[in-house]
Amino acid sequence: MTGRDRIVLMSVIVLAVLGGGWLLLVSPERKQAASAQTQIESARQQLQSAQAQAASERSAEAGYAAAYVSVVKLGKAVPPQEEVPSLVYELGQATNQRSIDFQSITSGATAASSATSGSAAAAATAPAAFTQMPFTFVFTGSFFQLAHLLGQVDGFARTTSTGTSATTPNGVEVDGRLLTIQGVTLAPDSEGASAAGKASNSGKLTATITATAYVLPASQGLTGGATATGPAGAGAAASSAAASSSSSPASPAVIQGRP
Repeated sequence: MTGRDRIVLMSVIVLAVLGGGWLLLVSPERKQAASAQTQIESARQQLQSAQAQAASERSAEAGYAAAYVSVVKLGKAVPPQEEVPSLVYELGQATNQRSIDFQSITSGATAASSATSGSAAAAATAPAAFTQMPFTFVFTGSFFQLAHLLGQVDGFARTTSTGTSATTPNGVEVDGRLLTIQGVTLAPDSEGASAAGKASNSGKLTATITATAYVLPASQGLTGGATATGPAGAGAAASSAAASSSSSPASPAVIQGRP
């Protein structure tokens, strides 16, 4: 065997050894490294997803208190119960501000001539889930006083012109019960005129207003079991503690209005 042949043979043997070492050692390690890299990328994606979800949950937790207050405030417009005494109180407060006599409140909308058509319109436009409560209110005052009162009552619950904001996150401002006014009948204050023994020339009018208030259906709660400390199911102990501190957050204080 010549020297050249020995060199060729040794080169072949070296290449065979290197190839075997590659197949036995390097190639499996590379495969394991590639698999580990894939697992690392998958874990990184899961981490990013978890971090995004955690940030979203922290944001929701930070806004929960404001959302809860907003829902409770909306409960003043559409409470879970009839709350007729609080409605009388709100109307009494409105009339006191304008020196108007609050004569009476009657359940049902039959006193005014427009009651039938107004009730039908209310039934057509009111949300089907709400329980409707028709009322007839009678007030006595001057024309301008009654006009301002009507605007105030109609604006107990109203949408804001600026939409949602920090103070009105749902775009609704609530100062009292949501009332849909179907009809208004104005007539001279004959009772006051007869008491004075002369024709009515005082400028006072009697306004008979037919309107509809609304109540949440019995199957729904105002907050769906949520409390000021957390949503429903967040913790029985926290829920019971919050419930004991504020058993009826949506109901205003009931004070007897003027007859």
